[in-house]
Amino acid sequence: MDLFEDKAKAPDPTREPLASRMRPRTLDEVVGQDRILGEGRLLRRAIEADRLSSIILYGPPGCGKTSIAEVIARVTSRHFERTSGVTANVSVLRGLFELAVHHRRHDGVETILFIDEIHRFNKSQQDVLLPHVEDGTITLIGATTHNPQFFINSPLTSRSLIFELDALSVDAIVTLLRRALAEEWGLGSAGAVADDDALTHLAEVCEGDARRALNALEVAALTTAAEEDGATHITREVAEDSIQRKAVVYDRDEEGHYDTISAFIKSVRGSDPDAAVYWLAKMLYAGEDPRFVARRLVILASEDIGNADPRGLNVAVSAMQAADFVGMPEARIILSQATTYLATAPKSNAAYVAVDEAMKDVEEGRIQAVPLHLRNVKVESTDGKESGEYVYPHDFKGHHTDQQYMGSDRQYYRPSGEGYEATIGKRMAHWASLREDKRESA
Repeated sequence: MDLFEDKAKAPDPTREPLASRMRPRTLDEVVGQDRILGEGRLLRRAIEADRLSSIILYGPPGCGKTSIAEVIARVTSRHFERTSGVTANVSVLRGLFELAVHHRRHDGVETILFIDEIHRFNKSQQDVLLPHVEDGTITLIGATTHNPQFFINSPLTSRSLIFELDALSVDAIVTLLRRALAEEWGLGSAGAVADDDALTHLAEVCEGDARRALNALEVAALTTAAEEDGATHITREVAEDSIQRKAVVYDRDEEGHYDTISAFIKSVRGSDPDAAVYWLAKMLYAGEDPRFVARRLVILASEDIGNADPRGLNVAVSAMQAADFVGMPEARIILSQATTYLATAPKSNAAYVAVDEAMKDVEEGRIQAVPLHLRNVKVESTDGKESGEYVYPHDFKGHHTDQQYMGSDRQYYRPSGEGYEATIGKRMAHWASLREDKRESA
């Protein structure tokens, strides 16, 4: 008997992290990505027909990029190789290309090469892939959390189909957590049960990252003492502890949601940047969609600031675009900048009041005909004479002249004396005095 005989047992699959054990085995088990994997969608058809061309899967962490690649590995008849932009170098890639050529020549089998975090490759490493993608030596599946248009060479993206994955919804992650509790290869054999609010909490605070939610569920199940009946009961308190995030009273479709966004908007309107940032932090901590917050800031910039600081709308729109582009957690900084700027800006609701008063007049039937001289074509009056001519303001000093633009003297826009509207108010008062002088001299 050899004293050094290898007595190692086969690896126990339950020693793998729960997130790894719960990877989908079929396309039907992939959740939350129906936009690209639903029945009849291009990517699903290509996978099911084993006619997949090179693709790049782009999306936030834990949304299923690697899981989709693993499903492809299960259902395809092609040879499947995996590597990572973190660990692979040019030498490793060349070895994989040689292996792909061998499988093609000797086995008549094509090779799919999955590269996780492909954005980690520098330009020269990405260039090494090009000829082998071009001649079909490999079918590339690249996975990245970064926008391929900025972080992957354009020759490579032009030879690949790019599929953007969505962050998983709360419902999708709860589905995965329930599946993990039920399946034997998950936590089914551990006898763990979880309250609905515990699962919802994990799903909300993981910000669309299924891996993080599953890891937290596993920690909760393995570190919680079993009850008398042998079951491990995961409450919301246990869930909070396992993911190190306290639950806040913030139900997205109920009062907590609306009360908090109301407090946020009213704090910005009331020029209190400290309160505004606090309510912003509460919303983001609770998992609120930063795009929702950004949209509300855009509305506020016109409704409550308007022309008192016209830059406010530019700041809000820029913040909305930047937050969407960058994503969380860094989007919190962008939203904080916009929030504090708008909270400390001069305030005016004059533009908001003006359009609502005008809308009310239209709604209540005070409809005015367009004056003849403002119409698109010249119109003769009923007595056969040509109507008054339109007067071109740029022909006059100050680019302004007295001319009727509406059938009445109704005033809707009344600038406040705040910020830039003080300047606007002086300008409008000057024009009014010129009109008055002209009428007196007539």
